[in-house]
Amino acid sequence: MLRLALMLALLPFAAAAGCRDFDFESVPYTICEVQASQDLRMFQSGQNGPLGSFTAVEAGLASEGKTLRFAMNAGMYHADRAPVGLYIENTVEQAPLVTGAGPGNFGLVPNGVFCIGDKLRVIESLAYKAAPPNCRFATQSGPMLVIDGALHPRFIKDGDSRYIRNGVGVSDDGRTAYFVISNQPVNFYDFGRLFRDELKLRNALYLDGKISRLLAQDLGRRDFGFPMGPMVGLVVPQE
Repeated sequence: MLRLALMLALLPFAAAAGCRDFDFESVPYTICEVQASQDLRMFQSGQNGPLGSFTAVEAGLASEGKTLRFAMNAGMYHADRAPVGLYIENTVEQAPLVTGAGPGNFGLVPNGVFCIGDKLRVIESLAYKAAPPNCRFATQSGPMLVIDGALHPRFIKDGDSRYIRNGVGVSDDGRTAYFVISNQPVNFYDFGRLFRDELKLRNALYLDGKISRLLAQDLGRRDFGFPMGPMVGLVVPQE
């Protein structure tokens, strides 16, 4: 058993499952890895309107005998917690794609879409419009952090806009999504470099900042705060 434990400890992080804490250039982060074969879903509203919290999502899943192993806020939203851009839930488009530049981080084009389908994808918004894949769930956010291996062109190396931030990147084969939240304020440039240079991902999308929150059962972590809009979560049977 000891030998097996040592072998597992030597495996690269990409082969592991669940969530873990790690540092990149002396900044602490938490990363959660999800496979395309797992039950990854998005949540925004229930029978009584916007859900707003991980607890509300879990209450809805209880009727299925299921719960959340991991969850994170998954895109920007209006004052009524409706999605700002494209939002698809259970194959139903609830909000349309937005392709124009605009104010705020969402409008800092190129922005993009995270799609859950037969594969996991992060797609630049105009590319999505030109050839939309089949998505069971999807959320649009912005800006893109990494686009075909390049950082977003508007990022500033020493930018002083620093917040707690969260985002998602995907492997080239579409089998694995990596959800990351910073545990101290970072700028866009450094956050993008984490996905490109540390995780070696060619496409990654910013989900939000300031309100960024995480539920990670593996770590005993459950962040609280103001009500959220779209959320993404890994659904598992209740124990």
